[in-house]
Amino acid sequence: MRARTTLLTGALLTALVLPDPGRAFCGFYVAKADTDLFNSASKVVLVRDRDRTVITMANDYRGEPEEFALVVPVPTFIEREQIHVGDRAILDHLDAYSAPRLVEYYDPDPCQRMEYRRLDSAAAPMAELSDGAAKSAGAFGVTIEASYTVGEYDILILSAEESSGLETWLRQSGYRIPKGASEVLGSYLRQGMRFFVAKVNLKQQKRLGYSYLRPLQVAYESRKFMLPVRLGTVNADGPQELFVFVLTRSGRVETTNYRTVRLPSDVEVPVFVKDDFADFYRDMFSREVDKERMRTVFLEYAWDMGWCDPCAADPLSDRELQELGVFWLADAPGDIRGIKSQARDVFVTRLHLRYTGATFPDDLVFQETGDRANFQGRYVIRHPWKGSPNACREARDYFDELRRRQDREAETLASLTGWDLGEIRDRMDIGTAGAPDDDPPWWKKLWGKSEGR
Repeated sequence: MRARTTLLTGALLTALVLPDPGRAFCGFYVAKADTDLFNSASKVVLVRDRDRTVITMANDYRGEPEEFALVVPVPTFIEREQIHVGDRAILDHLDAYSAPRLVEYYDPDPCQRMEYRRLDSAAAPMAELSDGAAKSAGAFGVTIEASYTVGEYDILILSAEESSGLETWLRQSGYRIPKGASEVLGSYLRQGMRFFVAKVNLKQQKRLGYSYLRPLQVAYESRKFMLPVRLGTVNADGPQELFVFVLTRSGRVETTNYRTVRLPSDVEVPVFVKDDFADFYRDMFSREVDKERMRTVFLEYAWDMGWCDPCAADPLSDRELQELGVFWLADAPGDIRGIKSQARDVFVTRLHLRYTGATFPDDLVFQETGDRANFQGRYVIRHPWKGSPNACREARDYFDELRRRQDREAETLASLTGWDLGEIRDRMDIGTAGAPDDDPPWWKKLWGKSEGR
C-alpha cells in the first residue's frame, strides 16, 4: 500500500471594590480554546537556546498507519541518537496550559464596600536497508545517508543532487508526492538541506502496544531558527492550521519574515459566551485572519512557565519539559520554596497561523526578542449582581452602569466575531437589567392575572 505522505512541516496586591479585569489577570477560569477547536491542525514544539534546537512534530493525521509518512527538511545531518519518539500527552498538556481562556467574575454587592486581595501564584535496532534500495536511490542522484528504526518509526536521512530525481525516487519508493513538489524540494536542496523521512514500522508498533502515532522529536544544531511549512501546502486541499509552541530561556519569540500580531485580549463579552466559547473563539480568530488576509502569525500566549494566572492547566513539570527537549534544566539549581527554580528559566510562546501556499510562500523564520512580558488570549464575563436597584443609592448607580456595560459587551462581541448585534442584544435581554431579578410586589402575584377585569 502506498504511503500517504504528510509534508510538514509573590507580591500581595490590594484593590477596593471591584478589581479591574483589564489589569488583574485573576478570575475563575471556565473554558479554554485549545487546538481541538480547529480542523487540519498540526502542532510543533521548538525548544531553542543559542544554535541548539529540539523540534517535536505532531499532526492530526487520521487513517491507517501503513499509509502514513512524514517528510521534513532539516538543516543538517541527523544521527540516530538525535531522534526520539515523544509523548503525545505532554503536547496536549502544553496546549492546554497555553490555550486562550475564558474567565468569569461575579459583581459584588454595591451596597457593601469590600476589599479584594490577589496573591500572585507564584533504543531500537538499526533499520535494515536493502542494497537494492540504496542502488535505486543512487540512480536518481539520491543518497541515503542513514537509516534508523526509532520506536515505531523507520527513518531515512536523504540528500539529493536535484529535486526531480528526489521526487521520482520518493514516488517509486511508495511515497505519494503531490504534483508541484519538485520546485519546493529544489529550494531546500539549494540551501544544502537534507530530508528526514519517516514511515511507521507496523511490527514495532504492535510490539510496543501503541494504537496511535506518537510525535517525533529531532535535536540538531544550526544557526537557522526556522520552520519549513511550504511542503505542507503542496498537497493541502485548503487552508491549514499550525500551532507553534516555542520554549526558550530568553523570552517571547516572533517571526521575522511575517508580521506577528497579538490577538485581541482582555475584553469583556456577554455572559452567554460561556456556553458558546468554542464558536466565539473560532469566529473571532477567523475574523482576525480575514482582516490580515491570511498573511499574519498570531500570538496567543507568552508566559513564564513557572506560573499561570488563571491556569487553564498546571505548568509543565520538569520531567515533561525535559521530555520536550529543554536540555538546560539539568544544569539548573534546586528547589526554591517548593517551586522548581529551573522552570522560571523556561518561557513559552504560542503562535497560531492559518495559511496556504499563496499567503505564506516562505518558511517561517524566528527570532528571540528577550521580552518576558506576560500575554495571554483572555476573555472576561462578569455576572451581574442579583440584588434590587432599590436596595441603596449605590445599587441604582450600579444598574445604570450595568446597562451601559452590557451595551459595550454586545458591541464588542459583534465587532470581534461579526455576529449580528441585534441577535446578541436579544440573547442578552438588554434593557431589562435588574428587573428579572426583582421579586414583584406580593399583590401583583395575587391579582396580576385579573387586573383590568
